[in-house]
Amino acid sequence: MRVILASKSPRRKELLSMITTDFEVIVSASDENVQEDLKPSEKVVEIAKQKAQDIFASQEGDVVVLGSDTIVVADNDEILGKPKDYDDAVRMLTTLSNKTHKVMTGVSIIYRKDGKVEESNFCDIADVHVKEISKEEIDKWLETGNAWDKAGAYAIQQEFAVHIDKLDGNYATVMGLPIHAVYDEFKRLKII
Repeated sequence: MRVILASKSPRRKELLSMITTDFEVIVSASDENVQEDLKPSEKVVEIAKQKAQDIFASQEGDVVVLGSDTIVVADNDEILGKPKDYDDAVRMLTTLSNKTHKVMTGVSIIYRKDGKVEESNFCDIADVHVKEISKEEIDKWLETGNAWDKAGAYAIQQEFAVHIDKLDGNYATVMGLPIHAVYDEFKRLKII
C-alpha cells in the first residue's frame, strides 16, 4: 500500500516516520483558500482536506494520502499563520506572550483499497501557555531564522521551547502532526 504525505514540512515527515518509514512525499499545490465564516478548527481541517484531495486526485490504485495543516489561534480567535515579515512576527509573539493559546492541527486521510474510498478528517487541539517574553527575547528568537515558516512565528521543538510554560495536549500536534491520532486511524484502516 502506497502512503503519501501531501506536505513539504520536514517536521511532518519526521513525525510520520515514527509510524512508518515506507512513505513518499508529494507536495500539494492546493491554494488553501477557505470560507471566512468557518471556525478556526473547521478551517484547518478544510485546508488539510484540500491538500490530501489535490494529491489523491492524481493517484491510481491502492493508496493512502495524508494531508495536514497547523494554525495558532490567539485568545480572540485570531488565526496566526506564518509571519509575513519581521514586524508581523514581533506582533504575533507579543500577542502570545504571557497567555494561553490554541494550536490546531487538521488532518485528512484519504484511503483507497480495491476501489473502495474512505476519508477521515479531524482536528487535534493543544493549549499552549507561553511565559512572558521580553522584546530582547523575541529579537533573539527571530535572529535564529527559525520563525519564518512556522504558524505563530514559533517552533516548540527549537530554542523557543524555553518560553513555553506548559502544554495541555499532544506535543506532536503543536509540531504539526498529531501522530497519536494518525496512528489510531492507520490502525483502524489497517494501513499498519
